[in-house]
Formats: sequence, C-alpha cells, structure tokens
Amino acid sequence: MISATELNQLGIPHDARLMPLALRHVNVALSQGADDAAMRENLRVLARTPSAFFTDATLGELAMLLAALYPDGSGYTPRETPAPWRQWGDIHMEDSAIRQMENACALPIAVRGALMPDAHTGYGLPIGGVLAVKDAVIPYAVGVDIACRMRLSVLDMPVSALEHNRDALISAIETETRFGVGAAFDGASRRQHAVMDEDWSGCRVTQTLKDKAWKQLGSSGGGNHFVEFGELHLHSPVLGLTPGVYLALLSHSGSRGTGEAVATHYSKRAMELRPQLPQELRHLAWLDMASEDGREYWYAMQLMGRYAAANHELIHRHVLAQLGAEAIAHVENHHNFAWEEEHDGETVIVHRKGATPAGKGVLGIVPGSMGAPGFVVQGKGNGASLASCSHGAGRVMSRSAAFKTLDRAAVEACLKERGVQLLSGGLDEAPMAYKDIHEVMAAQSDLVDILARFEPRLVKMAPGTGGRRMWKKKRGK
Repeated sequence: MISATELNQLGIPHDARLMPLALRHVNVALSQGADDAAMRENLRVLARTPSAFFTDATLGELAMLLAALYPDGSGYTPRETPAPWRQWGDIHMEDSAIRQMENACALPIAVRGALMPDAHTGYGLPIGGVLAVKDAVIPYAVGVDIACRMRLSVLDMPVSALEHNRDALISAIETETRFGVGAAFDGASRRQHAVMDEDWSGCRVTQTLKDKAWKQLGSSGGGNHFVEFGELHLHSPVLGLTPGVYLALLSHSGSRGTGEAVATHYSKRAMELRPQLPQELRHLAWLDMASEDGREYWYAMQLMGRYAAANHELIHRHVLAQLGAEAIAHVENHHNFAWEEEHDGETVIVHRKGATPAGKGVLGIVPGSMGAPGFVVQGKGNGASLASCSHGAGRVMSRSAAFKTLDRAAVEACLKERGVQLLSGGLDEAPMAYKDIHEVMAAQSDLVDILARFEPRLVKMAPGTGGRRMWKKKRGK
C-alpha cells in the first residue's frame, strides 16, 4: 500500500481534489497484484507527463485529472536561459547566497533578480535577494517574518534628553514594549487598533489566530528586532525639518507569530503543489496568483503588512505618550514583502526578502546594528535593482558563531566606545556579527541617496535566542 505522503514524494501534488482518487486507484491496483516497483516508476513518469497515461486502464483517470488541474505541469522545468540578475558589492558575500540567487533565476516563472550588498544565505531566496516573477508568489521569497519593517519617529523633545532625561526614556521603552517569542499584551494592557476590526476570515490561518495576533499587537519579536532612542543628524532640510540634531525613536519588527504561521502554512502548501522541484529549490515553491491558495496567501500577506504597521504605530504611540512627547516627522517601510509592480513594460510580482523599496523619491530606512548608525535614504529608482536597496548591514557571522567566538567584555567595550547603552540584547546581535554598514552604503550609492544618519544611544532587544542569557562568555572563561 502507498500513503499520501509517498505519493507526494513521487510527484503527485498533495491536492484534496486529486489525492483521494490517486490513493484509491493505486492501492486497489496494488491489492490486486500490481507490481509495487513498476507502479512507483509509473507514478514518477505520470507526475511529469500525465498525457502518457491518458489511456492507461489503471492510471488514466488520475492522469487526466492531474492534467486538467495543472495544465502547466506540477513539476519543474528550468528556464533554458536563466533570468538576468545583478549583484551589488562583494562584502563578505557567501558563495551559498550567490548560488541561491542563481537557483531563483532558473525558475520558469523568474523574470529578473538582484542581490543587495547586505546579502547572506537564507531559505530559498537569500536574505538581501530581490526577485521578480510572472503571475506567481513565492511565500519563502517573502520570508517567514512577513512585512518585517522599520519605523522612525522624530520627537519634539530636545536631543539633550538622552543625557538629562535618560531614566524617563529608559522607563518608556521598558514599560511600553515587549520582546521575545510569545511576548504579548494581555488583559487590560491589550493594545487597541483598527487593524483588528478588519476581516481576518479571508485566510484560514489568520482566522484561527486572530486572538493570538491581538495579544501580540504592539510587541516585537526576538532576533534582530529592536526599539531604540538615538540622535538623528540632518545635514540638509528633509522630512520638513531644518538641519540639526534631533531625538528620534527607531523600531524594527514584523508580523509576529501570526505572520510566521501564515508563511509556514503557505510555504508547505506551495511545496506540496510543486513536488518535482529539486531539493535545493524546494523553498522556492510558488503559488499561482490565479489559484485559490495564491489568492488566500496574497490576502493574508497584505493583512500582515497592515498588522505589522500597526505594531510599529502602537509602539511609537505608547512610548511617546508616556514621555508626553509628539512626533514631528516619521518614516517607515517594509522589507519582507511582495509587490505588484511594472518593470520593463510588464506587470510582475517583486519579492524583496530583506531588501528595501527604493523607487525614485521613495523614503526608507537602512539600519546598521546596535552599535552602528542607520540611515534615512531616498531611492533613485534604479531599474537594474528592481528599484531596491539593502535592508541593513547584513550578517557576517552566524548566531552560533557569535556565541562561540564573542564575549561580554569585547562587546561592552565596543558599545561603550560608541556611546551606546544596551538595555537588553543577545550576544548574537553584537556589532561584530554584522558587515560594516558604511561599506554597504558605499556599495549602493547608485541605488539611494543618504538624507540623514541615526546614531543609536539607548537600545532594547530580546535578551537572546533560545532562552540564552544576555551575554555568554567564551568557553573556559
């Protein structure tokens, strides 16, 4: 007997319209004495070329249904010539990230790609990868943290508050934000926002997780997410402000557990529907935009975008309210998302996984690290990059490597030298774990203009990954 999982591994899509018929025909034939090995080989061929079995007494009905449901095939036929792509910079660029970009551009749906200077290896599409495709969306090319984004608010408080009102600033961050896996506001502290009045029933995942999403509204996750106060340096009139140094609040977070659940569900679904993709491309499995799954994912992705924006809005609203401050300007942008855009005269879906929109005149934020500056930028609309730029400095050291090779004393000395007070954070987010943000910005000078520089001063992040303490000394120390 053959299970549904085995049929999927042989290339038959895990589709509720198809799988029951496949199980019935195949297992009846096997129970009547059909050769097991021959049946498995026939199924492998049928998955690639169903028309070869239209007249087969055992598999004909299955073959015709497969062809009807998947007229373009359920498998993988690479492009004869890879879609063009271009790389910006060569700053600690991993060979594996380049291979991932090459693989993505071999997909039959690929139109064009770009690799940003902060790129490093991810799942499927590299982090820092940009990919335009036709009539499809790739959940893993959007990323697990759907709509991860940045928001910067310029306060009407003097920048001297970083020295004279430091305790009040620290208290506002400590009491009005939540960090880490499962971080939430519950009971009377639950945050209120119009995004929770929207229709969450358009996707089976968001419908079942609406209450969890509400509890986590206004919170940040772990990893590289942060909320920090710092100095915003303006050297020319921008954001409606005169040149000078301002107190600013900068945050980085996404769509929390619900966004991750959406990404996980539809990535798995895409992989079930593309069983013939080679192992190295499994995380690039796509959903047709015209399909029910594609429409559901697109709806959920858009909702997660509004939800992530609400998270930032609430973080800033509550922190500023405790301080009695007002925002006199702000900038924000997604960097894990897919957009329907026009490029080279055709409509495409542009995935920016760890990449920032940089259309002509579009404002965005490119952060550094807990000990390095970030930048407010204005896009130049460079078509070669699909109007994109980096989303940060990019990792040069894995999290596990950071825990093994860095120690508390070195990081504390680095932060002190740079005038940064860390309220909480993991050793895996130390400045040494990242590329030099100045080199990254220099490598993309044809993509963006720098309008302002943000220098972090008070930084709050999740205490660490996997329940680790804030710092972990080198072994033997």
